[in-house]
Amino acid sequence: MLKKKKKEDMETPEGLNEIINENEQTDAQAAENAPSAVDVLKEEVSAANDKYLRLYAEFDNFRRRTVKEREEARKMEGKDVIAALLPVLDDFERALRSMEGASDVTPVREGVILVQNKLKSILTQKGLKEMESIGSPFDPELQEAITNIPAPTDEWKGKVIDEMEKGYFLNDKVIRFAKVIVGA
Repeated sequence: MLKKKKKEDMETPEGLNEIINENEQTDAQAAENAPSAVDVLKEEVSAANDKYLRLYAEFDNFRRRTVKEREEARKMEGKDVIAALLPVLDDFERALRSMEGASDVTPVREGVILVQNKLKSILTQKGLKEMESIGSPFDPELQEAITNIPAPTDEWKGKVIDEMEKGYFLNDKVIRFAKVIVGA
């Protein structure tokens, strides 16, 4: 029925004008209610700015938290080694107390050797390994030559004759170079 009425209204010029006026009023109301392009862009910029500020604050919090965690980790990184060495420290204190009243050196010497072996085993468990230098060819990447002395035989030339300080590896990396005397 509406189609018939519209068809009838379109046939007359007055009906056609009414339909056009109704459409114009609807379009005008929609235009008044719809936000302008400037308002839409302002809202988008505001939303993007808010999102940026939140992201920046979140990143700043993350950065501060990681710096704090790193500092805390650095402070506590040697905790397990120190805790493992505390029994050795206790053994040394007991050895000192026993030396005060000891008249015979042999038991004290044996006690010190036991404490040394305990210390070496703990450090070996933590990844420490001694360098074997005496009799090996001099290697400047592992050893530091303190001096050269005349070699007792030709086979000792360029080889390590004596070791002043032992060198050590920690997990296959040199942490202290061996100080050696090389045969010339």
